[in-house]
Amino acid sequence: MLIAQISDPHIRPAGQLYQGVADSNRMFEEAIDHLHALDRKPDLVLLTGDLVDDGRPDEYAQVRHLLAKLTIPYLVIPGNHDHRENFRAAFADHAYLPAEGALHYCLDDHAVRIVALDSCIPGLHHGGIDAQGLAWLQRTLETDRIKPTLLMLHHPPFMSGIPYMDTYRYMDTAPLEAIVRSASNIELVLCGHVHRTMLRRWAGTVVCSCPSSTTEIALQLAADAAPASFMGRPGCMLHLWNEAHGMVSHVSHIGKMQGPYPFA
Repeated sequence: MLIAQISDPHIRPAGQLYQGVADSNRMFEEAIDHLHALDRKPDLVLLTGDLVDDGRPDEYAQVRHLLAKLTIPYLVIPGNHDHRENFRAAFADHAYLPAEGALHYCLDDHAVRIVALDSCIPGLHHGGIDAQGLAWLQRTLETDRIKPTLLMLHHPPFMSGIPYMDTYRYMDTAPLEAIVRSASNIELVLCGHVHRTMLRRWAGTVVCSCPSSTTEIALQLAADAAPASFMGRPGCMLHLWNEAHGMVSHVSHIGKMQGPYPFA
C-alpha cells in the first residue's frame, strides 16, 4: 500500500495569497498534479491539517474546488488554522467524520488501519486531546492489536526545538504517549503543523512530520529566534507499506528538478 501525505496547504479564497507572499492555492494544485504524475499511483492521500488559513467558509469552498481534481481517495483531519464546525460542514459528504464533537475516526478498509485524531482545541493554536478523546483512542486501539496501524494528528507530540513553534505544540503528551506505547502494532505516527520534515522515536514507534505544500518554517534553534519562514521547496511524503518489510517513508519534493540522469 502506498499512502501519500500532504500537510498545511493553507488554502486562501480565490485570488488571495497566503501571508501576502505565497500562492498557496496554486502550490496545492501543483501538489495534486505531483501525486498524479508519480510512477506509482498512491492508494490513499492523507491531509494532515491546516487545509485553510482562517477557517472561513469561502476558503473551504476553495479547497473543495481544488480537491475535486484529485483522483485518489483522501482523508482529512483539521489543524489549528481550521475551524472545526466549518470544516465538518465543508466535508459533510465524508461519512467517516463524526457528526458532532472532536473529529476522531478510524478506518479499517485498507491493508493499513488508519486512526485519526483531532488534536485541535477550538480557539487556540496549541494542541491537546481531552480525556474523552484519549478514552476513545484506547478503546479503538484495543479492538485490534495485530493489524498494522497508522496514527495521524496535526500537532507533533514532541518538542521540535524551534522556539516559536513549540509555543503551539501538543502540550501534555504523557497520557497520549502511554496509550500509543501500549499498542505495538502502530507502525507510524504522522503529523504536520511545523512545515518541516522531522523524525523522532516516540512511544515505541516513530513520529514523522510532513513538510508543507507552501512555505517552510525556518530551522532556527536559538531560544530567542524570531518567527521566520522561507519560500523553500514544497514537498509531500510517501509512506510505503509492505507486509514483508514494514513501513518506509520518503520525502517527495514538488516541482521540476534537473534530470533524470541514467545513474543511481
